[in-house]
Amino acid sequence: MRSVYSIIRSLITRSREDDLPSLAAQLSYHLILAFFPFLIFVFSLIGFFRLSVEDTMNELIRLLPKDVGLLIANNVSEATSDRNGTLLSVGLIGSVWTASGGINALIKGLNKAYGEPETRRYWVVRLVTVAATLALAGVIVLTMGLLVFGQAIEQHGFAYLGVPERWWKTWNVLQITVPVLAMFCVFLLFYRMMPNRRLTWSEAMPGSAFASVGWIAASVLFSFYVNNFGHYAKTYGSLGAIIALLVWLYMSSLTVLLGGELNAALASKR
Repeated sequence: MRSVYSIIRSLITRSREDDLPSLAAQLSYHLILAFFPFLIFVFSLIGFFRLSVEDTMNELIRLLPKDVGLLIANNVSEATSDRNGTLLSVGLIGSVWTASGGINALIKGLNKAYGEPETRRYWVVRLVTVAATLALAGVIVLTMGLLVFGQAIEQHGFAYLGVPERWWKTWNVLQITVPVLAMFCVFLLFYRMMPNRRLTWSEAMPGSAFASVGWIAASVLFSFYVNNFGHYAKTYGSLGAIIALLVWLYMSSLTVLLGGELNAALASKR
């Protein structure tokens, strides 16, 4: 118990010293620039693989407030309405490059958490950011495909393969746990590979678990608050959905950076 208290106190102290709220605000700025190009890239891939863009979008924005979800859905649908393949060529390359800017800002925040200067070459860091963006997009596409086609797999695939019905409930559980595990793996990869510091997979696990659970909890609570008590539309008018999106991105940035600070605090204890 004393050890947990010591870690929490160290985490609070490090967050103050690194001015984590300001870092989260900076990261949010980069994320808002990268957010829609990244979603355009992801949903262009989804359309390329003949997945249902509408069903996938509904699954992806399920944790978000209604107004924010509508804002994202309308903008991405408009941007991806071109089916002639243009977005899957030069336009997508630009989207990946822009979206990787948010990952680059995250690298800077994690380096500051560990107190490490960036000594890697520019092209190495940029290659890491692009690879992380592509990996994140791939995980989202696979996870969304599982969620969208999960019911069809259960109804037709299991029956065709002769899977006993008592195992079908296990598949329903997997549909929920697999996205959470996928998110954990993404954070694990981020915390392991992004800082300019040699880390083991076990050293990156605590922050990954914290960020996964914390991000889901923060998103659900924020969505509940905005849908039931928040009055962004009354306060900001037509900008209400955009302000809510910015607040959500700020909360997400703060959660991810706290995960990095937790790993750094545990590393300093060791």
